[in-house]
Formats: sequence, structure tokens, C-alpha cells
Amino acid sequence: MTQLFGLVLAGGRSRRMQADKAAVAYGGRPQLAVAFDLLGRHVRRAWVSVRADQAGEPLRAGYPQIVDGTAGRGPIAGIIAAQSQCPEAAWLVLACDLPRLDDATLAALVARRDTSRFATAFLSRYDGLPEPLCAIYEPRSREAILAQVESGRDCPRKLLAEHDVLLLEPVNSAALDNANTPEDAAAMRAALDARGAA
Repeated sequence: MTQLFGLVLAGGRSRRMQADKAAVAYGGRPQLAVAFDLLGRHVRRAWVSVRADQAGEPLRAGYPQIVDGTAGRGPIAGIIAAQSQCPEAAWLVLACDLPRLDDATLAALVARRDTSRFATAFLSRYDGLPEPLCAIYEPRSREAILAQVESGRDCPRKLLAEHDVLLLEPVNSAALDNANTPEDAAAMRAALDARGAA
């Protein structure tokens, strides 16, 4: 089977959060640290996706990095850069702003991975569309991703919706909820605290 590498997407500008989402702490640890450790338990090797101007930042500098290139904008730029570095590998791509993500969710994604498909992803519990930022992209997806970007489209969700993707029901319905704003982060902390106290 094609080897599986991991990529934590940490190159965003975090405008809505008004602070670096990768550095926002849940349970006393920066979310990037939590996400990287979680991902690392399910792949052969993991990297952090960064913009060139972030590479030297103290938080990100402590991790192996893949720096975005000039192709694409947003999350898809990180996916392209990773596939360019190791085109023969499949990539489990993970957003760094999923505080409630758990091992069971990633284990299910890896266990049910279909290497014959374009990708394996979960369905969003909100709109039934693919969740592109907790998904496994097979090597065969690379050409289509590049073609989409060359046509001026940067949305990974639309990309998955248009191709042969294995779509899975979420194991934990809240695991893929992201935190984009300070209010989201506060709600996530409350939910995590409640889970820890249960």
C-alpha cells in the first residue's frame, strides 16, 4: 500500500480568530502541538504546512516544515506543496483548528481508506459535503488538484465534491468542528472541560 504521510495545515492568517489559531491553547497546549502529536500517531511521518514568512516563527520552527509554493491559495497551497515534495505518497491533511478531533476519528479514516479512490474524507454533519481538511489525498489526486488551481479555483471542498471520493460518516459528530473565532475557541474550551470532567 502507498505510504501515508501527514500534514498539519498551519499557514492561515487567522483573521477571524484575531490571533494565531495554531498558537491558541486548549488544555494548556498550543493547538498546533496537539494536532501534530495526534496526527503523528496515525501516519508514517508528519510535517507542518507554513507560509514562507512563518517558517522562522518560534512555534512553527520546532516542527518539520513544508513551505507553501506559488501554486494555489489557502489550504490547497499546502496540499500542493506536500504532494510536490513527496508525489508518490498519500497525504492525511489536517487543519490545525480542530480542538475536538480525536484518535478514534483519525483511526477510522486510516482504516477505511480506499487507495483506489481520489481521496477518503468524512461528510460534514452540517451540509453533507466532503470535509477536505481532515482527509486522505491519494497520489492520483495530484494532477486534478493542479489542474483546478490552474483554472483559478482554490476550494478543496469543491474539488472533492467533483471527484471519486470515499465519503465516510463521522465517528464523533463534533470532532470536525473548527474554531475560527474567539467565541468558537471559548465554546470549544467549555466543551473540552466538560468532557474532561465527565
